[in-house]
Amino acid sequence: MSSDTPVMGSPMATPDLDEEIKVDVASAANLPWMCIVWDDPVNLMSYVSYVFQTVLGFDKKRADALMMQVHTEGKAVVSSGEKDKVEADVKKLHTAGLWATMQQAG
Repeated sequence: MSSDTPVMGSPMATPDLDEEIKVDVASAANLPWMCIVWDDPVNLMSYVSYVFQTVLGFDKKRADALMMQVHTEGKAVVSSGEKDKVEADVKKLHTAGLWATMQQAG
């Protein structure tokens, strides 16, 4: 080896990793869907509560609480879960005359 050949330093040590690092990232595919009921100027509060009881199966206390949330805050999440279930809830609420939409959580 001639003196003008560059001498490389020793390679950097790399530690051996014995454990696998797992990162739990919530993907859009596994986030739940939400059914949102919006306030409207048409339906009476008593009717909205009645629909929550008869269509979604809530007891009177829960139905009244959700109805008041719709009335005071402008909207309330009334169900969540798999896309098909929430889509069915939205359709049932539309049939009853309520303004309902769905969106994915997150």
